[in-house]
Amino acid sequence: MALSGRFVLLALLGLAPVLLLPGWGTVLGVVLVLSALLAVELGLAASLRSVDVQRSEPGNVTLHGTAVSTLTVRNNGRRRLRATVRDAWQPSAGAQNPVQEVEVPAGESRRVMVRLRPVRRGDLRAPHVTLRSQGPLRLAARQRTLECPGSVRVLPPFHSRRHLPSKLRKLRELDGKAAVQIRGAGTEFDSLRDYVRGDDVRSIDWRATARRSAVVVRTWRPERDRRVVIILDTSRTSAARIDDEPRLDTGMEAALLLAVLAERGGDRVDFVAFDRRPRARAGSATAGNLLGQLVQAMAPLEAELIELDWSGIPGQVRAVSAHRSLVVLLTSLEGGAPEEGLIPVAAQLAQQHVVVVAAVRDPMLGLMLQERHNASSVFRAAAAERALLEREAVSSQLRHHGVEVVDAEPHQLPPQLADMYIRLKAAGRL
Repeated sequence: MALSGRFVLLALLGLAPVLLLPGWGTVLGVVLVLSALLAVELGLAASLRSVDVQRSEPGNVTLHGTAVSTLTVRNNGRRRLRATVRDAWQPSAGAQNPVQEVEVPAGESRRVMVRLRPVRRGDLRAPHVTLRSQGPLRLAARQRTLECPGSVRVLPPFHSRRHLPSKLRKLRELDGKAAVQIRGAGTEFDSLRDYVRGDDVRSIDWRATARRSAVVVRTWRPERDRRVVIILDTSRTSAARIDDEPRLDTGMEAALLLAVLAERGGDRVDFVAFDRRPRARAGSATAGNLLGQLVQAMAPLEAELIELDWSGIPGQVRAVSAHRSLVVLLTSLEGGAPEEGLIPVAAQLAQQHVVVVAAVRDPMLGLMLQERHNASSVFRAAAAERALLEREAVSSQLRHHGVEVVDAEPHQLPPQLADMYIRLKAAGRL
């Protein structure tokens, strides 16, 4: 500050005679004095060519969670750095304090911590950092933009996790029954016990009975280590926003709950995001945590504004499972022409697999159906009635081909799909 004051004093003394000039001379003198002050101030501002910035990656964060991006500003120059630091995160990263003031003595470094609260899923980036070095009086500044790329991966929030304990409890009750009186596909041998009145005579184990003096029956339990294949539609219909959330994100929530539940139930899970080509894959057959793999695979997914290639779905199923499996199609019931795409493909898959079609229904349809207080609301109610009837017609055709259908509103789709899995497991259809 002493050096700065000396420069300012010399500038004023050198231009003092000019200030004494009358009229325009005075104005010119003021301009010259200010110019001199700015020049001196700019000269005293630390050079940004001797400043380095390094970034510490914030890692992964769930949607609407919080993360911290740390910038380390090092001053390699001879003068104290008084700077404004602006971290250029894209708006959806939700940077809470992207612009901060920092003061770094010569030869030292300081950390700038930027808090992030993302409002969008996916890979969010910050390409550069802008520094503005100011003089002691903060009248002038130097500015420089440094390449300092950073990114944060925003994972799906998995709000439907709250349903997991109750669904697991139902699954354990199913596995813990003393005897399941079903035979054939979808069951496996559990144990032997004495025959009691009411047991199915087909369950009698005659070899064990011959070795003992009492009649012995076999008990069964739902078969484990079955295959569950989840196909998530990422075509143009998944871009529609329903209840202030893209249909794609609702499908992710349902897929996450079903996948974790099936894995806990002892089944093998494979996930494929598909439109015209596979966009993401994950599965419990590979090493690592299934939930971690799924959220990492789903995070960068975006709806593609193209039509779904229905003819490619059977090939995707065959690529992950050549045996009888539970195939879950997370798609829409109203997109395109279902009789040319969804229905024939689901019917084809149902010949070998157990097929479930899960679709999200707009809750606005129910609200529009109830409001009939004027002419326009009556027309809207008629349109909603027609849309619901068309969905029911598609569902009826799918059920006719042996396909199970889960058609529910966004917050109800994940738990209802999980309940469908448990019912199929209890019925021995897996």
